[in-house]
Amino acid sequence: MRCRLLPPALLWLASLFGGAASAAPDERLLGRDAGYPVGADLQQAYQPAYLVGSFSAMDSIAPSCSQAPSAQVLPLPPAEPQTTIHYRFGNGAFTLDDYMQHQRATAVVVVKDGRIMAERYNYGRSAEMRMLSNSMGKTVLALGVLKALEAGKIRSLDDRAEDYVPELKGSLYGGTRLVNLLRMASGARFVEDYSANDDRVVFNRIMHRQGTLAALQNVHERAAPEGERFNYSGAQSSALGLVLSAATGQDLCSWIGQQIWQPMGAASAASWLLNPVDQQPVAQGGFNATVHDYARLGMLLANDGLINGQQIISREHLLDMTDAARQPSAFRPGTMQASHGNTYYGYGYQVWLMPGSHRRFVLLGIYGQAIFVDPELKLVMVHTAVGKDAAGDASNTHLGQERDALWRGVVATYGNW
Repeated sequence: MRCRLLPPALLWLASLFGGAASAAPDERLLGRDAGYPVGADLQQAYQPAYLVGSFSAMDSIAPSCSQAPSAQVLPLPPAEPQTTIHYRFGNGAFTLDDYMQHQRATAVVVVKDGRIMAERYNYGRSAEMRMLSNSMGKTVLALGVLKALEAGKIRSLDDRAEDYVPELKGSLYGGTRLVNLLRMASGARFVEDYSANDDRVVFNRIMHRQGTLAALQNVHERAAPEGERFNYSGAQSSALGLVLSAATGQDLCSWIGQQIWQPMGAASAASWLLNPVDQQPVAQGGFNATVHDYARLGMLLANDGLINGQQIISREHLLDMTDAARQPSAFRPGTMQASHGNTYYGYGYQVWLMPGSHRRFVLLGIYGQAIFVDPELKLVMVHTAVGKDAAGDASNTHLGQERDALWRGVVATYGNW
């Protein structure tokens, strides 16, 4: 799906009713004068002048499989009037429009009780475009795993990956329990800090040349016993992707499309990027969807799996996934050691857990992707972006901090932190 730049007249209307009124950050650097072009290949896609276009058309660059939309679309009507969102950051007080001028966000959509309360776009992006999730897709993968557990395709999360993928037998990931892969707690010695030569680079290089299985088999060394310590790495999600496909006999597009995407009322097709060498969906971050369907996904989670009176996924499983009190103490906000000694977040099943007075959690992806969820307030904020560097959220740079302040402002509009 190629993305197009909105005509000037529509951009002007967007500035009044849905977009930021002033210039977005780094427009020229990000390809404005060329119409925000899409990269010719994956290497070019990550160059600054191609980021905006490519992040909203990644499945036109790389091979992909498609998830069909629902035959019964869940309505997502705009509220009238729209809400003015205020937040504080540093020593200043700002609005959502200010935020869109501060940060390289491509879209921000706030949904409360199933209605769009505020919606903004930058860089000529629109609600019809499929946005790359990066690691937000890990949470979608986890939902697929939990549905397989409900269906009896996976017997127990205490099973090991090799119980479903015999080719992993004897390997580090093969011998790891599924619950510990979900919690990023395999114990593998694996550094994913988005530097030029981290273990993620090595893993992805092998995956692209020899296949996902070979890349998983190449990780041998443990830094800690499984289940004891959080250590974020997409390789664990890749192992879960192979387990889910083997357990269900279907690829991610088919299983998650049938079990999650269509039942929740998605309005548009979604896609998973495929690794060309083995045609495996890129489980660690290759999911693409529109921001409105990301909002519907957030609503599914905010409603604890209930959509239009139908329990799409077990509430108990979602609590296991997202409730900090159900995680071991080493994985809770305030105690979990994430990157650079940060203890702000906790981690559940492929999802980040937030501090506060009640359960809140967030799907996060590199370069600034996020879906914030507050089940008590039935509140969701979708945020897509083209951050200046992949490690932005992992290293607590300015985008992550101001985005968190914006979310706190959204919460304060409807309740208390």
